Amino acid sequence: MDDRERAAVLGAALNDLSRVLAECRDPQLILSFLESLLTAHEATDIAGRWELVQRLQQGESQRQIAQHLGVSLCKITRGSKELKKSDSPFRRMLDLKRSLGS
Repeated sequence: MDDRERAAVLGAALNDLSRVLAECRDPQLILSFLESLLTAHEATDIAGRWELVQRLQQGESQRQIAQHLGVSLCKITRGSKELKKSDSPFRRMLDLKRSLGS
């Protein structure tokens, strides 16, 4: 399988995974699934990115986020740029979180 075919297969798998997760209404099952799917380092990295985006939206400075979470300014800047996009999926997910009352 060449790189293009591999990218297509993995892209389809990611789309499939996102559809399954979107249909699941059991947060504990999703958490258990993610803990099974990801290494501890991968899970920590994803959780850190989610936390930094939330902190950015709350107005915390990038330097404070870097100090509190131990993440690079590069990751924080990327999150900040994504939040500023007019069609930001980050912002849409944060809005969804807020609408759920969490």
